[in-house]
Amino acid sequence: MGHYKMNRCPCAVKVLLPGLLSAQVLATIHVYLSNSRFYHSLIAIKAAGFLPIPNQQIMYGLQGFGPAFYGGLFFTFTAGAGLSILTLAAFWIWDRLFLRNKFVLILISLIWIGCLWQVNGQGFCPLVTSYFLVIPAVVIAAALRCMPSQHNQSIWLDGIVQFIPIILLALLWTSQINSHLFLNLRDHFLLSNSLGIKINDFYYKYTLYPAEVIKSLDQKILKTCNLKHIKEKRTKELIEKELLNHDYLNIENDLTVDLNIEKNNNILVFKNKHKTILKTTLREFLFIPQNILKKFSLKTDRHQFFRQFTLLSLLIGFPIILYVMLYALLHVISRFFLGSTTSTVLTSILCLLAGIISLAFFHFSKGENILWKDLAEALESERWQKRVTALKIVNQKKIEIGGFHAYSRILQSRHIAERYWLVRTLGVSRQPETYKQLLLFLDDPNPNVVCMAFYSLGRRGNVESAKKIMNRFETSDHWYEQWYAYKALRTLGWKQTKSK
Repeated sequence: MGHYKMNRCPCAVKVLLPGLLSAQVLATIHVYLSNSRFYHSLIAIKAAGFLPIPNQQIMYGLQGFGPAFYGGLFFTFTAGAGLSILTLAAFWIWDRLFLRNKFVLILISLIWIGCLWQVNGQGFCPLVTSYFLVIPAVVIAAALRCMPSQHNQSIWLDGIVQFIPIILLALLWTSQINSHLFLNLRDHFLLSNSLGIKINDFYYKYTLYPAEVIKSLDQKILKTCNLKHIKEKRTKELIEKELLNHDYLNIENDLTVDLNIEKNNNILVFKNKHKTILKTTLREFLFIPQNILKKFSLKTDRHQFFRQFTLLSLLIGFPIILYVMLYALLHVISRFFLGSTTSTVLTSILCLLAGIISLAFFHFSKGENILWKDLAEALESERWQKRVTALKIVNQKKIEIGGFHAYSRILQSRHIAERYWLVRTLGVSRQPETYKQLLLFLDDPNPNVVCMAFYSLGRRGNVESAKKIMNRFETSDHWYEQWYAYKALRTLGWKQTKSK
């Protein structure tokens, strides 16, 4: 009976699932090792008298299994999903379209080798390389075992019927792709219901762990450096001051740091892991430190290809995995009542309809375009989606939100997305009353709203906000909130200083 049920499960699921499981194992190890290194870096930063990000409430949890496992899910459903789907697609093309032609196999192998070359183009990355070695191997092994070897009309029909809805939905959803896609998905799909809110909170609680793995130095909020090899006191002070302006903290211990600077005659030598990355003069560095540090970051960025691949997989691989999961569920249910081919056709139609309905809901929930003269009316609309659209315009045009009658009503909104965009508009407001109300949102139960409250405090430029932000930072137990708090402090002109 168990074997019969397993046979009902679509072949794609039986092939992709092992790939995702292997991705999760690799991702957990990857994030765990990164967390361990990050923890020791934060300990060194704290010991040197600087403010660590995240704070101690988060920092000590970096050594646990939970953050590594949950953080690893991000790589599993992005890069892991992308690699699994690409491998399955390549196998299907080789097996079904070209009947296992050896020249096609060589071509696919060359593309795969090219990916490995890109992964290690800036230096060997063993863990990232393992994704591109292990996951394809597992998927191919599963495909060889699960995919039928015969090439008959029924198999071709099933394959085409399953494939067409994905193509159609991909084409339809491209109409929604813009720079605000992820924010719109969050506002209208996640923050509009209780399940979505839980998914959103989980995402913002754990994604900074995997993000720390693949960030370039320029993207990291704190970087470590070592200037102990520079003997001239004045030179060292000048360099350290400029580095602090860009959040490079001089810790001067034996820990492997992000940047080592040595002085050889009149030349500054920038090193990473004992490898010389670039050379410059003291005068040039003090004149254009940002350009020099960006160049250093670019030359030490070993994860640029993997980062881009992960983002692309988030846009393509993750939605396809969701589609496959829905397809598998409906297919298993329908097989209790229908034959194989009929079940395949019906399930494909249902999945296509589900995708179209989701697209329609997403499109119409964003609200229609609002003219400038209709802003006041839109802010008083009974539909929260329309009010959110109006708030986005207020923020974009930097209009004073306190001048609208609906403002006091929106302050009490139960809709997270509406509070989020209201708080963002408070960042461009200049009324004293709106500043006091902005401070109240630091206690909002939703972390997205709290993060935006920090952002808006920095945007307003009130230097007196720095003390309030610092107090919140020290008591916060949410990494994203601390990240936004630190960014707000830096916007207000605050800089790291040694406490001892």
